[in-house]
Amino acid sequence: MASETKNSSSSQDEFRAIIDKDRETRVRNHWKGTLIEYLELVKKNPDLTQLSHQRIYQMLTDQGVEEIDVEEDPKLSRIFKNKKLRRYGFFAEDFFGMEETVANVVRYFHSASLRGEESRQVLYLVGPVGSGKSSLAEKLKKGLEQLAPIYVIDGCPMFEDPLHLIPRHLRKEFEKMLNVRIEGDLCPVCRYRLKEEFKGKWEDYPIVTKEFSRRGRVGVGVVPPVDPNNQDTSVLIGSEDISKLDRYSEGDPRVLDLTGALNVGNRGMVEFIEVFKNETEYLHAMITATQEKSIPAPGRHGMIYVDTTIVAHSNEAEWKKFKSDHTNEAILDRIVVVKVPYNLRLSEEVKIYDKIIKQSNFKAEIAPHTIELASKFAILTRLEPSNKCDLLTKLKLYNGEEVIEKGKTKKIDITELKEEAKREGMDGISTRFIMKALDNALSDNIENNCIHPLNVRESLINMVKAGDLPEETKRAYLEILRDIIHKDYLEILEKEITKAFVYSYQEQAETLFQNYLDHAEAYVTKKKLKDRRTGEELEPDEAFLKSIEEQIAIIGTAADGFRQEVIAYLWSIGRRGEKVGYESYEPLKEAVEKKLMTSVRDVSRIITKARTRDSEQQQKYDTMVEQLIANGYPPACVDIVLKYAANHLWKD
Repeated sequence: MASETKNSSSSQDEFRAIIDKDRETRVRNHWKGTLIEYLELVKKNPDLTQLSHQRIYQMLTDQGVEEIDVEEDPKLSRIFKNKKLRRYGFFAEDFFGMEETVANVVRYFHSASLRGEESRQVLYLVGPVGSGKSSLAEKLKKGLEQLAPIYVIDGCPMFEDPLHLIPRHLRKEFEKMLNVRIEGDLCPVCRYRLKEEFKGKWEDYPIVTKEFSRRGRVGVGVVPPVDPNNQDTSVLIGSEDISKLDRYSEGDPRVLDLTGALNVGNRGMVEFIEVFKNETEYLHAMITATQEKSIPAPGRHGMIYVDTTIVAHSNEAEWKKFKSDHTNEAILDRIVVVKVPYNLRLSEEVKIYDKIIKQSNFKAEIAPHTIELASKFAILTRLEPSNKCDLLTKLKLYNGEEVIEKGKTKKIDITELKEEAKREGMDGISTRFIMKALDNALSDNIENNCIHPLNVRESLINMVKAGDLPEETKRAYLEILRDIIHKDYLEILEKEITKAFVYSYQEQAETLFQNYLDHAEAYVTKKKLKDRRTGEELEPDEAFLKSIEEQIAIIGTAADGFRQEVIAYLWSIGRRGEKVGYESYEPLKEAVEKKLMTSVRDVSRIITKARTRDSEQQQKYDTMVEQLIANGYPPACVDIVLKYAANHLWKD
């Protein structure tokens, strides 16, 4: 009993320490004083007066901007050829495969922070459902909440910049003294209080700090789509409190209730969700807020200055409909459009699902290549067909992979592929669809608590069949799953089983590779090679070289050129001080792997397909199963995967 009391007391002390530390931090960050005291702070740090775009731009860059040298990474150099690539720490952990979109968002804020024309325009994100539009807006709002508190006029419903209190005729003088630019006017509420409560002594007006807060509606406003038949601009600009009209006249600022999204979003940002579902009256208020930096006050109170960043978003169908109406030209001219397409890079798509799974309560075991298979399907639905290559080749090229055909790297310019498919990524399957498929696959296999490529593929097929999709689209998606994905996974599975049979796969691949290099170098330089064990000089073994090369259709006179290319490429790698291994040169890597697979294909086929096995076969089979488990396959699904291989991989 005494021990329990002691443990409870210890826990309470830990809780109290956390609470006290948080309270102490909040008290330390809170500031209260008069305007004249605030001016001293501004003189030391002019950044306190940043406008919303400047503040957000600094927020986006404060966590670091990394210049990526794409030439140093073969994969990146193939994807981003001749392009500058920057990685922003602010977005790094949450967004994948969105480099271009992120760059355009940051560029908008950079331009707007310079107080140019874009500071008076709306940032509009357009893309398909689930592409990341809302997530980008959400990230900006979360970022604001993590910033240091801002200084505001105490009691101001719009959290105004305290410098608005300085009379206009004195502003130039104060701008020089403080090294700032003062923009904007007092809201009607503060103007009334300055005159009536403080008798015009603006220097004594109280100033406090406020933290950005979505829930507290401080510096962050949100405008959801509103029923067109019941739209009320008070959602945007506030209203008059009719309960006070019996005490004050209609023109008295004390009747104002400035709690609209554009009021509370002052100094920060306002998000317009599904923006073009709103009536034009709403959109004009939004444009006025950015273009004129003012909004109408409710009733008879004139215009109110606002300093806010407006981030709007919707799907492409709404955008096209709005854009097609020529009466909307004035609004269109005040919008900066940033496309947010689906990700088209396999490695990045896998990261998206890994991140979602880690953040969820998803506890099931996941077999190798499961997420990769689902990701491939998602990306293949987003790609547009090309005469230059098939869809799977296009997927690999977009992922920065080398595609080998008859022993040569396929030379297709990614830039040209993207040029002929400018809408690519604006259609297809969303990440939400894939996550539902993973959940469904698990619910159908809840007893074993694991998912694998086969049940996920089946889940995707069932969802496509049941989905509300045009028949032509449905057929195309089913063909991807039943043909492209099916064949691709069989190739992967054959390699996986082969690796499991070849216990020391990596070592044997390296040995084959090094032997090939020795003989190829001797052949190219017309010299003999020295046996590493016996020291005797030998002629290059052309039969051995051909046995490797024929795996990737290098035959006849093409062999001489291939050997020269291999040696020249690997010499260049060696000169750069990089490690040379069997994966260094993609065509040779493929040839070595196929040679290894050929060497054990027959035994793996016989043993995997056999219904009854002798003791030697059973031992090899058990070793192979153990190796598959060691390679990450959940024990509960190994038999299923191997039965699938037996039924589909090797046709007699």
